[in-house]
Amino acid sequence: MDTPRFDFDDLVAAAVSAAGTTDLGEDSWQEGLRYLLADFDGPARLNELGRTIAEGDVVGYLTTRLQILEWRRTHPEVADGPITRPIVIVGQPRTGTTILYDLLAQDPANRAPLTWEVDRPVPPPETATFDTDPRIEEADAMAAMPDLIIPGFTDFHPMGARLAQECVRITGGDFRSMIFPTQYDVPEYNRWLMYEADMAPAYRWHRIYLQHLQSRHAADRWLLKSPAHLWCLGALLDEYPDALIIQTHRDPVRVISSISALAALLRSMSSDHSTVEGAADLFSEDILLGLDRSVTARVDGTVPPDQVVDVQFHEFMADPFATIGAVYDALGLDFTAAAEAAMRAFLATHPGDGGGGGSRYTFADTGLDADALRERCRAYQEYFDVPSEPIS
Repeated sequence: MDTPRFDFDDLVAAAVSAAGTTDLGEDSWQEGLRYLLADFDGPARLNELGRTIAEGDVVGYLTTRLQILEWRRTHPEVADGPITRPIVIVGQPRTGTTILYDLLAQDPANRAPLTWEVDRPVPPPETATFDTDPRIEEADAMAAMPDLIIPGFTDFHPMGARLAQECVRITGGDFRSMIFPTQYDVPEYNRWLMYEADMAPAYRWHRIYLQHLQSRHAADRWLLKSPAHLWCLGALLDEYPDALIIQTHRDPVRVISSISALAALLRSMSSDHSTVEGAADLFSEDILLGLDRSVTARVDGTVPPDQVVDVQFHEFMADPFATIGAVYDALGLDFTAAAEAAMRAFLATHPGDGGGGGSRYTFADTGLDADALRERCRAYQEYFDVPSEPIS
């Protein structure tokens, strides 16, 4: 018997039924979803569990979109919520972005979108119950599920309801997000996303999402993070022209091996054909494309020099609080004693893994030519003065 195909209309109908409303807003979400479903039916090679996960992802993103837009329709004041000078951490995966994000989120002046509120944003979180909302427990239960399928997964990629969440989980609602190529082998979707997709609608949706989250729990200054912003800095700054950018830097050869191992692990939850080599084929090209675009964005002025600060991975790992102090100074922000104390307390209980990987992978697992990669990323390393690391 042939495996049933993913049906666009059936999935939309399931979301409409779950949300109890039909308005999905502008139709920008449709193009990416059609590419994604075509790959789900082909090269993703989903197993039975993978099909269930993928269908749940699609219906979940659509349902959330429907619910947020319905809430916005019945609470029109939400659309007036300002978003001023958000701090946006960009940089390739495994360059220290996660621990930097988590540390900066401890500053009471910063508001990062937390996993539980991104997972279940409707109704919007309330200040009075922000730390006791029952959705927190639900999100923690969901965050524990990957470890049931792949024991030890959260040691590689920490998850939790109260941890700060990445923007790819928000832009997923417009189906213009790198969350999908990370979770699934979707080459045509990825090609469209990298080279053809207009990212402006994704950032319009991103603003709608943040306005929703802050409507009953104020955010004086949003703190955001995603490596995916690096590929589309122009679209990010078109939507948030006063954004303050923190770009992290690390040897791209090390980055490629680490993210390839992580993606292979993620994909193994939904496919029996996931390999590090397969992930590396994709991410070696994508990482280098993102690096090239980041250099171009500096050279052509897309990223204003007074709105960006660079963080070298090795310096941050050696002295995180000196680095954070320098970041605050460069961006004209006040690094208070209370913020530093909260960050130090967090780091004492959440030390991270020093950039990912350890003995879980080696560069040889990627099947790539290190010398060729090193030559290919030379311009980026020279422009940002990024040192090479030993390859293991």
